[in-house]
Amino acid sequence: QVQLVESGGGLVQAGGSLRLSCAASGRTFSSYSMGWFRQAPGKEREFVAVITWSGGIGYYADSVKGRFTISRDNAKNTVALQMNSLKPEDTAVYYCAAAPVLYRRPDTTEYHYWGQGTQVTVSS
Repeated sequence: QVQLVESGGGLVQAGGSLRLSCAASGRTFSSYSMGWFRQAPGKEREFVAVITWSGGIGYYADSVKGRFTISRDNAKNTVALQMNSLKPEDTAVYYCAAAPVLYRRPDTTEYHYWGQGTQVTVSS
């Protein structure tokens, strides 16, 4: 089992920045690719970013590429999402998730563990 707890959400004006953090406990953190997803009201959950087990490769949704950066610290069992140049359309609940996939980008169905989410609200 892997337990995930997100933090760092809040209210920010358009153009501002937020940094989300996800703390993991349980099984070996470095054995998992770690991803961020989001779900806006009335919409399906969507992929935001994922980072491989070594932290060497990050993949991003086109909508956040160039604005968001994912990183991880395997020594501290944490993964972060730095969000810059935020837009009102980034408003959503953001979820951290873990997939037991090491050497490629995981399929959405491969994420076995999910956090409870943290709310991000971007005002215009």
